[in-house]
Amino acid sequence: MLKTFDEVLNKAKDYGPKKMAVASAGAEDVLKAVEAARKEGLADSILVGDKKEIIRIADKLGIDPANYEIIDRLDKTEATRCAVELVRNKKASILMKGMIGTARILKAILDKEIGLRTNRMLSHVYTLQIKGYDRLLTMTDGAMSISPNLEQKAQIIQNAIFYAHSMGIEKPKVAVVAALELVNPDMPATIDAACLAKMSERGQIVGGIVDGPLGFDNAISKEAAEHKGVESPVSGEVDIVLVPNIESGNIFAKGLVYLANAVPAGLLLGAKAPVVLVSRSDSAQSKLYSIALGVLMSEMNEIK
Repeated sequence: MLKTFDEVLNKAKDYGPKKMAVASAGAEDVLKAVEAARKEGLADSILVGDKKEIIRIADKLGIDPANYEIIDRLDKTEATRCAVELVRNKKASILMKGMIGTARILKAILDKEIGLRTNRMLSHVYTLQIKGYDRLLTMTDGAMSISPNLEQKAQIIQNAIFYAHSMGIEKPKVAVVAALELVNPDMPATIDAACLAKMSERGQIVGGIVDGPLGFDNAISKEAAEHKGVESPVSGEVDIVLVPNIESGNIFAKGLVYLANAVPAGLLLGAKAPVVLVSRSDSAQSKLYSIALGVLMSEMNEIK
């Protein structure tokens, strides 16, 4: 079980370098992360975008452009489609979002002709290294699924469980959080949480332990759970938190990053290959950790 991003990085080195296609690569943080991934032996990247701009930024950062294949695409939509096609055609095993909006890359991923569709739902995981917590905490879904229904929440959990397996967590513990730990008919999130816990018990969600509804306090703290008389197999040992909707997840993750100095990394799951998808404002270091997680996920996909 990998408990820190340094452990993730070291494990990913065992499987690299993977080939990675970067959509719209012309940005300093993107190229810093890509170069760090090359030096660490994680990924050899194909840079797609405005070639002159990519070379200009690389020269500014002291990065040798000769170490990369660069495909010149001035239009960001064309650059995105090209990077997606490289993955679809198995010329790369990881896709990375560069300086483009999430909607643009999702449109290419979902394109029926050149995209990376599977029979699984697309969902996003945000993994955080938080000071004082004894393991990496993965939150889903604060970037992709706006207001998922029960069936979609089950798929989101299943994606996250398989992702946790790539980090060596054999039986990840999933907390389905709500505003309180009791089922309340007036609060649909609590009903969904109870159903998801039962679905896990009955084998409709596999590979992990799912419990809910749980308040965030008694999910993350065994002491808080005991104080409230809550008995849960996941309290205090949570690997994955399923949030009710995109707003709660987005606020949860960004609150930890900006107020508690948590270190984030993010991937899009459910496509034919892992997609490194973090905020454009995230640091090069966060992007590097996301690439490392993508390497682990790619290796698991290849083994399957």
